[in-house]
Amino acid sequence: MSTIHAFAWSLISGYDNDIRGWLAGRLLQDIAELEEAQAKGRAASKAAADRARSIESKRHRHENLGSIIRFIYSPTGDNQTRDSLNHAEVIAMTADFLASKPGLRRLLVTRFPVLLIDESQDTSRQLMDVLLDVEAAHRDTFCLGLFGDMMQRIYADGKERLAEAIPEAWARPRKSMNHRCPTRVVELINRVRQDDDGEKQLPRSDAAAGTVRLFIAPQRADKSATEAAVAARMQAITGDEGWSEGSDAIKTLALEHLMSARRFGFERFFGPLYAVERIRTSFLQGTGAGIGFFTREVLPLVEALRAADRFAVASIVRKTSPLLDSKALEEAGEGQAEVLAAAKAACDGLLALVSGHAMPTAREVLRYIAETRLFTIPDVLAPFTVPDEPTDDEGASGTDEEELNLKTELGGWRQALEAPLDEIERYDRYVSGTSRFDTHQGVKGLEFPRVMVIVSDEEARGFMFAYDKLFGAKGKSDTDLKNEAAGKETTIDRTRRLFYVTCSRAEDSLAVVYYAETVDAARAAMVKQGWFAEEEIEIVA
Repeated sequence: MSTIHAFAWSLISGYDNDIRGWLAGRLLQDIAELEEAQAKGRAASKAAADRARSIESKRHRHENLGSIIRFIYSPTGDNQTRDSLNHAEVIAMTADFLASKPGLRRLLVTRFPVLLIDESQDTSRQLMDVLLDVEAAHRDTFCLGLFGDMMQRIYADGKERLAEAIPEAWARPRKSMNHRCPTRVVELINRVRQDDDGEKQLPRSDAAAGTVRLFIAPQRADKSATEAAVAARMQAITGDEGWSEGSDAIKTLALEHLMSARRFGFERFFGPLYAVERIRTSFLQGTGAGIGFFTREVLPLVEALRAADRFAVASIVRKTSPLLDSKALEEAGEGQAEVLAAAKAACDGLLALVSGHAMPTAREVLRYIAETRLFTIPDVLAPFTVPDEPTDDEGASGTDEEELNLKTELGGWRQALEAPLDEIERYDRYVSGTSRFDTHQGVKGLEFPRVMVIVSDEEARGFMFAYDKLFGAKGKSDTDLKNEAAGKETTIDRTRRLFYVTCSRAEDSLAVVYYAETVDAARAAMVKQGWFAEEEIEIVA
């Protein structure tokens, strides 16, 4: 039993020449794409400077590939040495190797004649496609079993319509009993998925009735006051003191991450990186070298420094800082005391930086760490460790249109690093599930007695999801109709799945708070839709 990443690494680990060749090709491809963008962009812009540093970093990595004897991989994605591989690279090269190397396929089938994949709907589509090919080619000796519910596919890189790709010859066992939810919640989620795949679950014979309410409020309403009023109303309806205002016993699930980021105070850091599709899945999982640098190195050290926990500080620095690695201490010889003093001075300076009147930005902290060599800087953050040089666009409009292109990882990081450091701490609590707010990714498979689901198209900025369309308050767009006709996923499909996942977390009671452009029209649409009874729909003024 292992994670999909660890399993993939177990297949390709040790094939260092193949890994080296794959990385060389990928790096050259990345460099070519960056150079193409560089040729099209403005020469004297911050974005151009970022790309130039990234090209230099990738070229340096490419040049050093020949000197690497053995590649390594960390499940946390924190490896930052030149011989390390990240999550995305391990999955991508495993899929490519299985597709192109018959020997690796035979090894897989021989080592694991039965392979069971949980949450298969969220497994990388590239890897899932090649595993289906392996099964088809070795059906007599290899059994592939997929566990998962397509209605709960929440990661963008999962395979769309996986159920339709499964061969007819496969057995299709069903789990129809819902052991988590009360009867009323089971009825609701059955209606939610009725127009999708028609699958139905059954409540336990001893399940409680449960309570479900839909609260509709104006889009411009005070969100904090509205949600407090909803909690108070749920307490009155259910008689459950756990719904008391501000109670940590309520799990609040916003269907769009930006809504949670805004409520929990980490939008400036979260928004730019969440907008980069290529890294969105790993970002939501809190993985990757760039993220881990802050959440698993910088923040723990800051916390230990603030607590004056000298043991924890020493443990963190000795474990990961290049200042105190064995080679540095060995080379220092009799001057080891000076090395230790330099490490202590770097830590003292970091504490002073984060203890000032104003919280420093993530980039200010990054630059300080780079200057003091307190930690090794991941390649993805290397372009931002030096001050920006003056550019032609500064002083005119004050903005660099290239820089604001959030479709690129460099653009996303440039903006995200301008957020205060404490926003990364809130982001980390959010993705790890320790805040009152949570992700639909974080709660999948979990359950909570009291769940409040927040729905707001305006707050979500129409990005990927469309609740008014799902609820019938607005009609489908031409794009929706074209995608439906072509059998492609629509915004309504994505929204339905997330709504299903969040509602199905409730063990006792569920409150859905719907911020609508026109309250009366929204109420009429929801009554017509039939998911909620009329007496279950309330207007919050």
